[in-house]
Amino acid sequence: MQRKEIGGMACLVLAALIWGFAFVSQVQGMDSTTPLFFGATRFTLGSISLIPLLWFRRNTIAEQERKRRETQGKPSITLGNGAIVAMPKWTGNPIVVSITCGIVLFTASTVQQYGILYSGSAGRSGFITALYIVMTPLLAFVILRRRVHLSVIISVAISVIGFYLLCVTDGFGSITLADMVLLFTAVLFAGHILVIDTFGRGMDPILLSFGQITTTAILSWIGSIIEGSIDWAGAAQSWIAIVYTGVCSAGVAYTLQVIGQRLVPPTRASVIMSLESFFSAVGGALLLGEIMTTRAYIGCALIFAGTILAQLPIDQLLHAVKCRQVDVNRP
Repeated sequence: MQRKEIGGMACLVLAALIWGFAFVSQVQGMDSTTPLFFGATRFTLGSISLIPLLWFRRNTIAEQERKRRETQGKPSITLGNGAIVAMPKWTGNPIVVSITCGIVLFTASTVQQYGILYSGSAGRSGFITALYIVMTPLLAFVILRRRVHLSVIISVAISVIGFYLLCVTDGFGSITLADMVLLFTAVLFAGHILVIDTFGRGMDPILLSFGQITTTAILSWIGSIIEGSIDWAGAAQSWIAIVYTGVCSAGVAYTLQVIGQRLVPPTRASVIMSLESFFSAVGGALLLGEIMTTRAYIGCALIFAGTILAQLPIDQLLHAVKCRQVDVNRP
């Protein structure tokens, strides 16, 4: 393994650590602010934190955008069955793409924050939200007709069992509103990944991140104004949580993710980033004193195993083993 790849893996582990502990800050932030106002201040700081990086890379970004415009044909989507679907011209506009991704991110992050508000548990929230890794290939199958691999089918089964052990403690009536909100959050974040993959491919990742984070911040401010939840005194009480989730989670961690994904293969990168759920449980236990039952811990372990399994190329491994057996048996 090359030094660059080891360095990339270190970046991804640190990003997962930051995101995992961000669940603790999101729980703490709900003590004195509302989900919309917390999101407004958080994403505003995240947007501001990316400005120096944008300025430093401004010439590179401008050159990349110039080449992309020159080489870009008519926007289209290739479905899993090989069919090519033409898309409207606006889907190739970076501003429109950034705003679209920002709308989806705003919806997902706001719903997640309400789920965390109702749950009050960083560990539980982190593991349920981590199901987006399993949801992503399922949504890709439904919307884009992409093939569902054997690893995904097995991971879904394992994750469902884990969700049952974590959330269904006394019959299905024990599933809380927070559990369902967080489960819906996983679907929304899966949709966010597909939107970026479908429309944001070829765009500069930092530019796209800045655009979607800024859009999320603006929408959060509009929501806060409408509901009348702007409370600077409350923000002052939660300033540590706001700064951490804004600067570290949105700014620093995303930059680490971009660097890491350039040096580490996609499958391995996804597995490493799924450590986010593990770190959320560690952070909840260390900083919030959260304690779960043995049954809940087993459920978390199964969800964690399911998210990792969803990224492993089981089909390719089985095919390789089958081919090897044929070669061995061949006279």
